[in-house]
Amino acid sequence: MKTKPITGKAFVLGKNIDTDQIIPAAHLVYSLSDPEERKLYGKYALSGVPAEESGLPQGNIPLTREDETESEFSIIVASDNFGCGSSREHAPACLEIAGIKAIVSPSYARIFYRNSVDGGFLTPYESEEDLSKKIRTGDELEIDSEVPALINHTRGETYKLNPLGSVADIVHAGGIFAYARENGMVPR
Repeated sequence: MKTKPITGKAFVLGKNIDTDQIIPAAHLVYSLSDPEERKLYGKYALSGVPAEESGLPQGNIPLTREDETESEFSIIVASDNFGCGSSREHAPACLEIAGIKAIVSPSYARIFYRNSVDGGFLTPYESEEDLSKKIRTGDELEIDSEVPALINHTRGETYKLNPLGSVADIVHAGGIFAYARENGMVPR
């Protein structure tokens, strides 16, 4: 099955972005099942990342603009160890709510990676090199999962990504429960 490319603007971060920075504990009070409160997770996504740790050459650019709940950015490009910290399932959920479709990083904390895939929130791609040093916030990107590659249309460069491997079917199904239903593992 051919998958549709993921396209959009890059949001660049540094290394060791932890789940407390992705969604600070003070914002875990909102209900994910209430449509209005759910939007607030998008508003506060990445609000715990200090400017000096963001890896952004332009300074502290927020993921979402003031009083908005969805971002103009759709692909996060980060350095090593993205999603470290607690096993907070709200972390990939808040990024999806903010409009993030994929993350590209050389390495992830295992629990963040599995929460992203299993919940069907977003696709975590592993890069062969640290692309946070080569891509800038606002660059227009495209992820071709068939190759797999990240294309930077702004700079005219292409970078190799690692294949999704054994999680590809779960990602394409939209999460572990959707995958299990599709494959007759649980009743529809």
